[in-house]
Amino acid sequence: MTAPDPTPVSLVSDCGSCFGLCCVALPFAAGADFAVDKSAGTPCRNLQTDFTCGIHARLRDSGFQGCTVYDCFGAGQRVSQVTYGGRSWREEPPAASRMFEVFPVVRQLHELLRYLTEALSLAPARPVHPELRRALAETDRLAAGTPEEILAVDVPAHRQTVAELLLKASELVRAGVPRRREHRGADLFGARLRGADLRGANLRGALLVAADLAGADLRLADLIGADLRDANVAGADLTDALFLTQAQLNAARGDATTRLPAGLTRPAHWPRTAPAGPAAGEAAGTRGSTGAGRSGGRRSGGGAQGGRSGGRSGGGASGDGRQAGGRGQRGSASGRGQDRDGRGQDRDGRGRDGRGGGRPGRPGRG
Repeated sequence: MTAPDPTPVSLVSDCGSCFGLCCVALPFAAGADFAVDKSAGTPCRNLQTDFTCGIHARLRDSGFQGCTVYDCFGAGQRVSQVTYGGRSWREEPPAASRMFEVFPVVRQLHELLRYLTEALSLAPARPVHPELRRALAETDRLAAGTPEEILAVDVPAHRQTVAELLLKASELVRAGVPRRREHRGADLFGARLRGADLRGANLRGALLVAADLAGADLRLADLIGADLRDANVAGADLTDALFLTQAQLNAARGDATTRLPAGLTRPAHWPRTAPAGPAAGEAAGTRGSTGAGRSGGRRSGGGAQGGRSGGRSGGGASGDGRQAGGRGQRGSASGRGQDRDGRGQDRDGRGRDGRGGGRPGRPGRG
């Protein structure tokens, strides 16, 4: 009999149960994704006394679109309610700095949990399910430690181990797709891929900022850690795309005709109707509206800082990048859009952790 999969804590962000950790712990830089500069450990000027955001309903219009594409994968509430037992950094000032150090680490581990959970749901990856279950249990154990134990975790090493398993799972799932394209870690900034056949393609950690993917077929494509900031996915088919996260979708530009994987939702800022012109997504153009230039969009995640978006930070295995290109550490702790330590994981399945000016951290390529 097959042992049941471990059931980790929620991997869905619950801001109501968090002490606004991403709004305090992570730094970000003024630019396309953030209206102002903020240093790590300093509360965002929009954070209220009850830990809610004073401009949540108008973040994009207020110049904080980087916040709208960030996802902590449930790490915020775990650190707030479990690791620190419901005592906030305002109630326990001496513990604040340590709490802010713990959060990015748990965020990276939770991102890994999210990918491992998805991999275990893929039938073709059954041959590696036993290893995936063990990795899931171990990752959850690491995230459940004391603050001291969590800070002692060798995240890069663990992320590398998990990344290798996720790649095995990905290859098993994509094995049946003929003539798969290999674009792992490729620089496809602004690439013209409209209507391209990318079924089963390896796009792990690929730089797809402002790429034109309108109408492209991305079914079973591995998108772990791919940087989709301002990528035009109007009319694209993302059905069954592997390791695609809500944060990546939120950072891209789609429309009512974009087909999504089960479990992900159409971002509220996407047009609700199909364009009246020629091909889907044409009105959006091939560049992003955020103005993420090659320098700012690509590596402005403030990797070392731990940017919120960190562009591609977060890649794949864990990370924390918010996608602000300037905020933060991406995978290991240095995001790619941010540097490679951003919040997401970098393009290598590394995780990143930071907010940076880049956008949501991307899972690493892994």
